[in-house]
Amino acid sequence: MSMKINHELPLPEVLKNEYPLSDELKAVKQARDEEIRRIFTGESDKFVVLVGPCSADNEDTVCEYVNRLKKVADKVSDKLMIIPRVYTNKPRTTGDGYKGMLHQPDPDKAPDLLAGIIAIRKMHMRVMQETGLSSADEMLYPENRSYLDDILSYEAVGARSVENQQHRLTASGMDIPVGMKNPTSGDLSVMLNSVTAAQHPHHFIYRGCDVETSGNDLAHTILRGGVNQYGQAIPNYHYEDLIRLYNLYSQKDLKNPAVIIDANHSNSNKKYKEQIRIVNEVLHSRNCNPELHKLVKGVMIESYLLEGRQDISDHMTPGCSITDPCLGWEDTERLIYEIAEKC
Repeated sequence: MSMKINHELPLPEVLKNEYPLSDELKAVKQARDEEIRRIFTGESDKFVVLVGPCSADNEDTVCEYVNRLKKVADKVSDKLMIIPRVYTNKPRTTGDGYKGMLHQPDPDKAPDLLAGIIAIRKMHMRVMQETGLSSADEMLYPENRSYLDDILSYEAVGARSVENQQHRLTASGMDIPVGMKNPTSGDLSVMLNSVTAAQHPHHFIYRGCDVETSGNDLAHTILRGGVNQYGQAIPNYHYEDLIRLYNLYSQKDLKNPAVIIDANHSNSNKKYKEQIRIVNEVLHSRNCNPELHKLVKGVMIESYLLEGRQDISDHMTPGCSITDPCLGWEDTERLIYEIAEKC
């Protein structure tokens, strides 16, 4: 076994002191968190739209995207809660490839984790400073979230992480909504077990400390489709899938039952344009059944300034995804207005 220590990274509290959140931004986040909480507890009927690039690869283009998003969000604020996806950690199926800004602040250069933890904090702060929108990220590495836990308003646990004990226990200590995706197998029981664990209190080791948590009553499910034994995508956003999840929730004593539908990944089989149709079908299913209207709290959409994707190179087009293909801005804007009309 070989492991070389490159750097001693600063503790989260040290980094937060170097790049502090202003009192103004703390108030912005608190107000947003309270409004988002009301949605997941059922006090508010607003519909959540988690939307943004597959990977937040460049601070300037991400901020340009979220500034556009803010103008749309203001127009639909009576109906929708827009939460920008600013995903800075990327799981890789084989371990190879771009792992997100945390690892590589510059996608075509070597990994630099010290620069990465600074870059992701500064980007999330800039997004909030310029737009007043606190954002969402993926909890890929539970111990790393401490660098951003005073900034984020939503976190997701991905399909490859949802069975991991440390993710579940860490989620139990969070005070914001955390979405548990179904695993790549599509097994809904694994996802619900993860929600159950996250809603319960725990006692465990975190960042070298003995910690206790009180449980997270906003832990909920995300349906993102699955893959069968032949590698074929099996979607789970249809009406029957939502009813099946409602029935499974009904058999459990969980707080604030909720689901977000991820319109990409195995639900679209990464055919990014399908997200438009999928979101519309989800809205139709939600409007057909009062129980689903309560259960389905929102959708997750992968979108960027330009549609599609590109490979990492020395001549990349800013605002086009370097990981999974995304909707372009025009389709995204049109879809958000459509959601506001139909939700």
